[in-house]
Amino acid sequence: MTLNTEITNKTDNSQSSTIPLKTKPLAKFITFEGTEGVGKTTAIDNLCDKLSEQGIDYIRTREPGGSEFAEQLREILLNPKTDINDDTELLLMFTARSDHLQKVILPALEKGQWVICDRFYDSSFAYQGYGRSDADEQMLTKINQLIDGFVSKKPDLTLWLDLPVAEGMERAGKRSKADRFEQQQLGFFQRVHQGFSFLAGNEPTRFKRIDASGSAEEVSKRVWAVVGELI
Repeated sequence: MTLNTEITNKTDNSQSSTIPLKTKPLAKFITFEGTEGVGKTTAIDNLCDKLSEQGIDYIRTREPGGSEFAEQLREILLNPKTDINDDTELLLMFTARSDHLQKVILPALEKGQWVICDRFYDSSFAYQGYGRSDADEQMLTKINQLIDGFVSKKPDLTLWLDLPVAEGMERAGKRSKADRFEQQQLGFFQRVHQGFSFLAGNEPTRFKRIDASGSAEEVSKRVWAVVGELI
């Protein structure tokens, strides 16, 4: 999957000459966000296919999870039987994130690999900051402090797949058994959506809204129209 930096062109007299290719783009950290059922998995599948076509070396990962320890915490966080308060949930999320960042994301970027991640700290802002606490100022302050203290690398680009909440929940309901977050009610996800909307308005350069309606192919084209600008 590594991009070659040169190609050899055979001439008529059998002598070889080296033709330099376009400079390899710097490794990028791209995250996908959205409420439930918006089609993140399919959009990431299609983006990874596009990167492969471009000869770009990448890794694909997710949150919560991504590293061995973070995946163990994922099982706890998503288990419907887990009974924890909002602060505990937030701290577990950032514990998993710190391990994931140090063991997976940063090493990949240092090797020149792009990182494509299903969720990152913006989900904590939307889910814990808005969904759980309805944009409580004290909770949002805690989240920002955790980001400042434990997240040494922020995404170069975040793609928010935006779909009406009720439509997304209907899609999600057709999947496997609901996890601890998916079991929340409509009002919870409406608040999560408000959190993502705030981020889109507050950080328009990094945080891009992608219309997630229509076919998977249409969404993929919208995603690539934004990501392609990085190459």
